Amino acid sequence: MPQISIIIPAYNASKTITACLDSIFNQTFKDYEIIIVNDGSTDDLLLALTTCSHRLTILNQENKGAPAARNYGFSQSSGKEVIFVDADIVLKPQALEKMHLALKTISEASFAYSQFLWGWKKFKLWPFDAEKLKQQPYIHTCSLIRREKLPGFDATLKKFQDWDLFLTLAERGGKGVFIPEVLFKVTTGGTMSQWLPSFVYKLPWLKLPAKENYEKWKKIVQEKHGI
Repeated sequence: MPQISIIIPAYNASKTITACLDSIFNQTFKDYEIIIVNDGSTDDLLLALTTCSHRLTILNQENKGAPAARNYGFSQSSGKEVIFVDADIVLKPQALEKMHLALKTISEASFAYSQFLWGWKKFKLWPFDAEKLKQQPYIHTCSLIRREKLPGFDATLKKFQDWDLFLTLAERGGKGVFIPEVLFKVTTGGTMSQWLPSFVYKLPWLKLPAKENYEKWKKIVQEKHGI
């Protein structure tokens, strides 16, 4: 049984998957398994995985979206800790080691999370605060979570799946441990969850439907959690 299960949901990610996997293969922490969930890709994703397929578990499903892909990957995993790494993410070499050490050191923590780069923008975050989490989503899906604490993703949500996940964890008494350094980078323009930071939706040039969709799903999550 591996210590960490790395689950990568991938949709048409042939251009980014190699850099993502290279960053995993170069981790200082080696006790892991890698599970890739091909979410109905129509590009050359599987061809891009050929040279390293012996180091991976590759699962295929019809296109159902990131939450369903993550849930499927988790159901087939066995690690004591789980991390969801989108195919457009590049990890720093010590990312897994530092997250694992944080959970090992702080036994009451349910998950470990860090600062990160979105493109070249650094997201400077803060220690875990359940009340602050209700005000805004600030914890990225790429966090190391204890297996027994993971509630699963709500596959009905088109946005804010990460916020919903960590709100659910917090409601169940889960706490996070914050690592105040950049441990990964998100490539902009990804094809899986198409995650965008909240400030983007406030830009004046963003099309109105995108803003309305953002507010729609934000309200759905708030109502779900009584915020």
